[in-house]
Amino acid sequence: MQSLPYLVAYLMPAVTALGLHLGGAWSFSGLAFVFVLTPLLDAASGKDEQNPDAETVEARGRSLAFNLVLWAWLPVQAALLAYALWWSADTAPAWWAWIGAALSVGVTVAGGGITIAHELMHRAGRFDRAVAEALMTMATYTHFCVEHVFGHHKNVATPEDPAFAPQGQTLYAYLPQTLIGGLRSAWKLETRRATKRGEAGTWRDRRVRYALDIVAIYAFVGAAFGAMGLLFFAVQSVTAMALLELINYVEHYGLARAEVAPGRFERVTPRHSWNSSHRLTKYFLFGLPRHADHHASASRPFYALRHFEDAPQLPAGYATMVLASLVPPLWFHLMDRRVDAWRQGAEAGLRADGQGASETLGTVGRVVGPQAG
Repeated sequence: MQSLPYLVAYLMPAVTALGLHLGGAWSFSGLAFVFVLTPLLDAASGKDEQNPDAETVEARGRSLAFNLVLWAWLPVQAALLAYALWWSADTAPAWWAWIGAALSVGVTVAGGGITIAHELMHRAGRFDRAVAEALMTMATYTHFCVEHVFGHHKNVATPEDPAFAPQGQTLYAYLPQTLIGGLRSAWKLETRRATKRGEAGTWRDRRVRYALDIVAIYAFVGAAFGAMGLLFFAVQSVTAMALLELINYVEHYGLARAEVAPGRFERVTPRHSWNSSHRLTKYFLFGLPRHADHHASASRPFYALRHFEDAPQLPAGYATMVLASLVPPLWFHLMDRRVDAWRQGAEAGLRADGQGASETLGTVGRVVGPQAG
């Protein structure tokens, strides 16, 4: 029964599918549900700062329900995409309704599908990782399975991470950096891994397999739903990948690990990711807003993630902060003073570790000092 609250996430595909069925302005329903209704409900539902005890976490780990609530998303998302592609190709919607539908589906694929894929790609089981790969293929963003696990988690909060957003960088400067840089990083990481294991050019080489996954799904969509279906699938994919990287921006803006030696950074702690304790989006996004603990303990499952008081806290839930990031002056107004306060705490912490004040200020300044985006 403890897994039931997470089923709230399934309202996203349900509302989006209903909007397609009703047509017209209702095609924007998925978008409105996520970015209008959710922020209101998130604010009304308050915060959840309780952490599960070890006994509860162990019991959840033995419960099949906490896996089923994730695995069930794959057929649901596939059905939604099939219905949306048929709708776009066969019902001749108005252009603006078509756009509303593509955005709504893309937001659903990102909010639910990519979030669940993110959880599963960290697991060791082949089935879990296969589900993650399938979900990311539906967003045309399979390389994220490599870059996120083996690149982002290693390099988070350093300039070596394509998803690093220094203080003062706008979302619009950040997006091309992370989209292009993430792909390049994933290619390098997989080239190194596949070559070392003698798997280069084989099905086990994810450069090969992921490319074939994407070619196959686009070929299927084109054959089944024609040119309009292909265009719809591409637009919803771009929407999904953009929203994913938008959330990455929100999760890591302005936070950085100090360089303790040339090319070496302090270890990752909960203080290196923005945290959110808002109750609704904890369930809505399968624990993702407790992002500080996720980076400190990447193998910890979604139902066990903890809230840390000393982690930097977002002033509002994810949906609200994503909207704020679209308006740089508003974003900087909300976040820069919090980054400044975080930096002062980071400097104090390094001094407490026995480093000199001047060294601390220079090191932290190099990493997190304001940079124009």
